[in-house]
Formats: sequence, C-alpha cells, structure tokens
Amino acid sequence: MADERISVIKVRDILMVTMPADPDDPTVTALQEQALKAMERFEAKGLVLDISAVETLDSFFARTIVETARMIELMGGRTVIAGMRPSVAITATQLGFTLGNVMTALDVDRALDLLADAHQRRRRR
Repeated sequence: MADERISVIKVRDILMVTMPADPDDPTVTALQEQALKAMERFEAKGLVLDISAVETLDSFFARTIVETARMIELMGGRTVIAGMRPSVAITATQLGFTLGNVMTALDVDRALDLLADAHQRRRRR
C-alpha cells in the first residue's frame, strides 16, 4: 500500500518525488527504496523531494530523509528538499534535525534551479 502512495517522476535528468501529507513509516521507507532504484535506473543527477504537503514531522521521517539524501550523494547525485512548511521547520529544529549538505528550497521551481546550478559547478571542476 505504501508503494502506491509514492511515485518517482523523471524530468530530464532530475527525479521528482512528492511526499503525501501524512507519511507513515512504510511510506517513508518506500520513498527511500524507490528513489534509490530510480537513481540507478535513470542515472539521474539529483532528486527534488517536495514535502510541501507534509504537515507533521517525526524523528523516523526526518532521519530517513537525511539518510536518503546521503545515499543519493554516494550515488553521484544531489538532493533538494522543497516546500518545507514553517511548522515542519519548527518541529525539525526542536528535534535537533540537521540536514548536513542537503540543500533546501522554498518551492520546486527553486529546487530545480539549485540542482541546475550545482550540476553546472560540478561540470566546471
């Protein structure tokens, strides 16, 4: 059932995932598995994780998102978390949730711009 709630969409060389409003643990786990499989399958350059519908955050969700971003990075991609609501940001701070190298953006458009800029900088090195 959780697999049905998550879809990974490829847009050019970027993967897009939109989290449902009330992600339970199986849904979060399915997101991680599907995103990693899609990274390999499509040889994507990055992942945009749209959490704009998410209203609450728990420690499992927060930890899994950070772990997924690290795994994506190990596979050669970058992750941008887009659309974090103020209430989610407050809860994340209260839980001591840190993103490390994970980029954030106010919305999906800005997330795509961030990934495009990051990809251009990598190509110049």
